Amino acid sequence: MTERPYVLLSCASSIDGHIDDNTEERLLLSNDEDFDRVDEVRATCDAILVGANTIRRDNPRLLVRAQDRRQNRVTRGLPESPIKVTFTSSGDLDPEAKFFTAGDVEKIVYCPDAALDKCRDRLGGVATVVGVGEAVGLETVLADLASRGIRRLMVEGGGTVHTQFLTEGLADELQLVIAPFFVGDADAPRFVGPGSFPHHSGNRMTVAEVRQIGDVILARYLLRRPDEAGTDQ
Repeated sequence: MTERPYVLLSCASSIDGHIDDNTEERLLLSNDEDFDRVDEVRATCDAILVGANTIRRDNPRLLVRAQDRRQNRVTRGLPESPIKVTFTSSGDLDPEAKFFTAGDVEKIVYCPDAALDKCRDRLGGVATVVGVGEAVGLETVLADLASRGIRRLMVEGGGTVHTQFLTEGLADELQLVIAPFFVGDADAPRFVGPGSFPHHSGNRMTVAEVRQIGDVILARYLLRRPDEAGTDQ
């Protein structure tokens, strides 16, 4: 696959690799200074993608918060915030979720053809619903986004989605924030799950930046595509 957006994965996790715990309250992993950094990154992207479970669990708005950044995008002929993207195999998404109701930006939902009628019935009034064949494949999603002019895609979770992008070699950059505590619950959601990752001990990612932001640490990695893999010299 040659034509796809630049894919940036963004995630915050505990030291032991969890992105949430199993309580009803959302686990706060980051801080205000890092939230502002994420907002700055969002403002540079054409679209933001999250999985359907993240919409159900976290009910995110996924908007650029800072007024000056929104205004700068408008000045450049862009919407105030990036396009919002998700995919679902079942179509079981609430049209009243903030993903759909917050912000005057386009929302795109990808689904299998078998769920297309259901998705359009539920979400057609609040999003563009796109059927992608028998099953949702990331390469198909990325190719369609590229055809819509998306050149820079930010992926904000959750763990299953991050795992898919990483195991399929479809990520170009990983921005991982580490919070200074442990969750310690084996059943809590993790940053990634088990899988066959093209970036392993023989094909290491490149460290682009390490930065302390208040009480958290940002580690930014660049990922080589599988056809560029080789032994590091």
